Amino acid sequence: MTEATITRRDALALGLGGSALALGGGAPRRARAQAPEEVKVALLAPMSGPWARQGQLMKLGADLAIEDINSSGGIRALGGARMRLVVYDAGDSTEKAKNAAQRMVAQEPDLVGGTGAWLSSFTLAVTEVTERAELPWLTLSYADSLTSRGFRYIFQCSPTGDDQAIKTLPIVLDLAQRATSKKPTRLGLLADNTASPQSFVKPIRATEAEKHGLRIVVDETYTPPLSDATPLIQRVRAARPDFLLFIATNIPDDKLVMEKLNEYGLGQARLPTIGNGGHMATPELVQVTGPDILEGLMVTMANWAGKGQEELVRRFSERTKEPWMGQDSIMPYADMMILREAMERAGSTDRRKVADAIRGFDLRNEGPAVYFPSRHLKFDTRGRLEDATLVTVQWRQGVPQPVDPPALATAMAFWPRPG
Repeated sequence: MTEATITRRDALALGLGGSALALGGGAPRRARAQAPEEVKVALLAPMSGPWARQGQLMKLGADLAIEDINSSGGIRALGGARMRLVVYDAGDSTEKAKNAAQRMVAQEPDLVGGTGAWLSSFTLAVTEVTERAELPWLTLSYADSLTSRGFRYIFQCSPTGDDQAIKTLPIVLDLAQRATSKKPTRLGLLADNTASPQSFVKPIRATEAEKHGLRIVVDETYTPPLSDATPLIQRVRAARPDFLLFIATNIPDDKLVMEKLNEYGLGQARLPTIGNGGHMATPELVQVTGPDILEGLMVTMANWAGKGQEELVRRFSERTKEPWMGQDSIMPYADMMILREAMERAGSTDRRKVADAIRGFDLRNEGPAVYFPSRHLKFDTRGRLEDATLVTVQWRQGVPQPVDPPALATAMAFWPRPG
């Protein structure tokens, strides 16, 4: 029975008779709402095309979280309701991602919330749909524009692209100076033209490079996926930057660029290279390029499983056979925990109440907050994560090791020295 007023006709149909209606001074009685047996949450991410591997890693993290939630009693405030994940493929284009979102909200009217769509360009389109449906939507996508539209049902669980760009340069320059006693002055930029990379490089071009005494000596933008990285790397080599920021969105492009850097004598740490995003620290990248080519490559990103999360990593690796738990898996894991916590606090599957519960979070070192680098979970009025902390990993002998922030680090960072 749903929570609705029982009319005289309802009472007679249920065999309650007039005496039941007389209880409570004749006031109508309300039936208690029954807790659902399961609650649906969604993952919408690329499961096909050049970004498919990232979608698969996201699903692995979300699946483990769902398993952990259900094995620990489900949603207790809802009578132990189990969580069930429904998955939609964002495909390989913004149009396909938006169409998937439209199918999702039409086919799953009882969805409570969701996470995705990985690529910021896709997430911009998907959240146009989820916002109209008042569906709480969590995302690891970086673009600042995601939370600059006045939307109320999007929650950005990563540092924004601007924020990451602003924080990256001081980290890189500090590493360089400590290792070589010399401050770099010449910067190279290589980025694809999708939303997140462009959000990242925009403040560097506008203010950050000059603020830190850097001159941009090469600045190249390309459309993914690449078919040949030769012209790009030729221009990088000719410009002779002190270090290169390489901001891409998929493993095939990572492979082409890193191999071409190596071919032109700039790889294997000869030209210090800094990337951005979880795709640059996946097992596939070392499998298709080799550990020598990746040695010393640094990657900044929103999250990584590190110090203090060894048990979670162990269980993830046992379950999935993945060698480590990177950003693309730990973020969806955390998102599922956020949705569970919100339903526990709301005591409801009502989307508005769940979104209100997320807006009310101010958690430190507890609940889903423990899965974030800052160990603090609070969103501002735009839906941006407060105290969002940038994580840096560095490839060392075929394994990406977290090197910053110190609370998460499992290895010391080093600045690659030219050979």
